Amino acid sequence: MENNKQDLMKSIQAKFLRLSKGQKLIAQYILKHYDKAAFMTAAKLGIRVGVSEATVIRFANEFGFNGYPKLQKSLQELIKNKLTTMQRFNLSYDSMTQENVLDEVLKGDIENIRVTLEKINNQTFENIVNSLFKARKVYIIGLRSSSALAGFLAFYLNLILENVQVVAYGVSDIFEQMFNVDERDIIIGIGFARYATRTIEALEFVRSKHGIVVAITDSLSSPLASNANYTLIAQSNITSFVDSLVAPFSVINALIIAVELRGKEKVAKTFSTLESIWEEYNVYSLKDKDNKYL
Repeated sequence: MENNKQDLMKSIQAKFLRLSKGQKLIAQYILKHYDKAAFMTAAKLGIRVGVSEATVIRFANEFGFNGYPKLQKSLQELIKNKLTTMQRFNLSYDSMTQENVLDEVLKGDIENIRVTLEKINNQTFENIVNSLFKARKVYIIGLRSSSALAGFLAFYLNLILENVQVVAYGVSDIFEQMFNVDERDIIIGIGFARYATRTIEALEFVRSKHGIVVAITDSLSSPLASNANYTLIAQSNITSFVDSLVAPFSVINALIIAVELRGKEKVAKTFSTLESIWEEYNVYSLKDKDNKYL
């Protein structure tokens, strides 16, 4: 990854003297602030350096990219695992203001879902559902911000499959929680840049034991994907220190519902039993005949 970044930077430096005056301004900014440029549109980058949007697009074409979004995406792929939390925090000040934060965040999440729908492989999705029903045991790991996704997935799958275990930090080491894993088992690893080292190692461990490895991550170049039999891509571009998990949650929702539909008879029986338990122990608020909460 670092070599790729250096190659791009060297290419810009090598061509610098042959660039137009406006393109030199863009080059100088990218060389110095590539972490910020990666999250700017062509229009915003043009405004920042004082050139037209068309000049920014021509700059991208000059370096072999079919349009500025390709250059932007390349920069994002190269740096996203290297951005510190402080750098992410600083990026939020460059990309949005207090007045436009609601629009910017919601539009960003909508775009993440749209890109996810384009990238996701339906056959891979179906293969994962089949593997879940065949597995002796299903392990799920997602650490740090991905722990919310792992817990959500495990909560619902456990109601359907009954053989689900969340692998997490605790009294025992992560590897101790999976020491019996073999080719009959499956692990679902969830992680996005910055990728948690322990999640990567857990997937490597299961792969070494010939278990099936599923990755839910943001790119096929993700270190989670490199150890996976199956990978589901969920877009998670960030514009601040907060990870955008809307698209990953949507993919996980789809996975849960697909498993539910496959085992709908068992699920119906399970929920019928659970409803009786929930009612007996007042798990959920109920309303009386006057529409008042009990």
